[in-house]
Amino acid sequence: MNIILINPQELDGTGLAHLSGERAEHIRNTLRAVSGKELCIGLLNGSLGSGTVETVGSGMVTLRCVFEEEVPPRPAVDLLLALPRPKVMKRLWTQLAALGVGRIILTNAEKVERYYFDSHVLDPDFFTARLIEGLQQAGDTLLPEVQIVKQLKPFLEEELDRVFPEKGVRLLADPSGVQNVFQVFDKTNVSSKRTLLAIGPEGGWTPYELELFAAHGFRIFNAGPRILRTDTACIALLALLALHSSRT
Repeated sequence: MNIILINPQELDGTGLAHLSGERAEHIRNTLRAVSGKELCIGLLNGSLGSGTVETVGSGMVTLRCVFEEEVPPRPAVDLLLALPRPKVMKRLWTQLAALGVGRIILTNAEKVERYYFDSHVLDPDFFTARLIEGLQQAGDTLLPEVQIVKQLKPFLEEELDRVFPEKGVRLLADPSGVQNVFQVFDKTNVSSKRTLLAIGPEGGWTPYELELFAAHGFRIFNAGPRILRTDTACIALLALLALHSSRT
């Protein structure tokens, strides 16, 4: 952990937070913190701050918390992802939060098995814990918003403009794209606009789905000649987006 995230409900009226479990163990055994040590903390979905260790017990750590006034900005990249196999999605939650995604939209597609949506990896308690793990790694406080879409076509036609206005940049990674990732990044000026990145299932989007995306303003690009697994493609493309934005 590079930051200790505090749930607002864990704060008492005097600014003290009483932590147990994994965070307390990390503070006690990994950081070897003693009374008086100052730690980097954050308020979940709030601001960053510092926490001074008040007491360290066998199963509990108490921090006196002070938070900054400003809340970190929400990451400017959203992800529309055809739901992968549950074991892949289980691995992805933490990485998506660590890389910096503002909204995660998990959608059905022709090549997505319907039973994937019955998996426990889509349970809010399950994925929230893993998203927090990613935030603590990256030093961020804002949980990505998560939306689960079981019908792609109605979502694109009826909801997309509400959750992602047209003034943003809509990108879709697919081997059929004529332009490569760097060409489309430059032409769409992704560094100055909110970006929605769509990544398909292991078998790819169907021609009909690609036409549907194109009709709703998605620019299709290819990420090179190699066919990547979903988790590899997500990490690689999000990293490229972050790098491109930091250099412009």
